[in-house]
Parts: sequence; structure tokens; C-alpha cells
Amino acid sequence: MKGAAAATTLVTWRRELAWAVGLLGLAVILGFMFHWPLVEASLRGNLTALLDQKRQERREVQFQGVKTLDLAQAYQIWQKQQALFVDVRKTEEYQELHVQGAVNVPPETWGELASAELMKMDKSRQLVVYCSQESCDDALKLAKKLRAAGFTRVMAFTGGFRAWDEAGYPADTSR
Repeated sequence: MKGAAAATTLVTWRRELAWAVGLLGLAVILGFMFHWPLVEASLRGNLTALLDQKRQERREVQFQGVKTLDLAQAYQIWQKQQALFVDVRKTEEYQELHVQGAVNVPPETWGELASAELMKMDKSRQLVVYCSQESCDDALKLAKKLRAAGFTRVMAFTGGFRAWDEAGYPADTSR
């Protein structure tokens, strides 16, 4: 009796394994089919460029109306002291190093944005919002919120603090 039960268990186990392998194979095939442009770009060594293009296309739709700045434009505005720079990184990162003269509005405070000091400012004051790096969308998100709150001259520096720091531009640790 034990031998028959063991044989039945073995057959059942093999059948379940065959189904699992079949489903896994189907998932791989469907994954390749639905994501072939990504697979092809990866095989050609162009995946990063394709992902950057897709990110830019998404940003243009999601953050429509938010003006963006590159590193040179942000630095020029900073040099002329034409705007208040708003750092949206976490408080610890801001305290470690930030654009000289920037104020910190980390994501965890956005819920209380209506009561923040920033909201008491002249709504026509020029603001340059930045986050950590180019792939970060937090600067764009806060810029959109500030525009919705009535600020008329909000721009997002999309290069982020990493680009600023790597360029050797003035940074500060004061609060």
C-alpha cells in the first residue's frame, strides 16, 4: 500500500511541476511579447536612452505647464539672486548639504503645505524647486502643487542637487 501511495504522490508531484514549468514558460513568452521594445533596446544597448525618453514623455503629460530649468539656467538665476530655491529632499539630506540660500520643504510636510511659511510669501515671487537628481520627480510634483496654490513663477530644476554639487556650485550646510 505504501508503494502505491508513494507512486501516486510522485505522479501528482510531477504533474504539478509540469504545470508550474508550463506557466512559467508562458509568463516568460508573454513578458517578451508585451515588452519586446524594452528587450530589443536592452539587447542593442539603448535601454537607458529609451527609458529616459519615456520618462520625459510621461513628465510632459503629467507635469504639463510646469516650466523646467537645466543646470546652467538654474545657476544663472541663483547668481542673480532672482529666486528662492526650494529643496524638496528629506531634511537629513538638506542639512547635510544644499544649494546655498535654499529652504527645505521635504515631501513629508506637503500635507501641511497650506500652513507652511512658504505659503505666506508673495505668490509672484520666483521659486526654483529642486530634488536630488534628474530621475527624481519630487521637484516637479511640488512645483505643480505650488502653482495650484497660486504661485505664478514656479520652475523646477530637473538636474537636481547632484548636478549642482558635481558642477562645484555653492552649497551650504546652514539651516
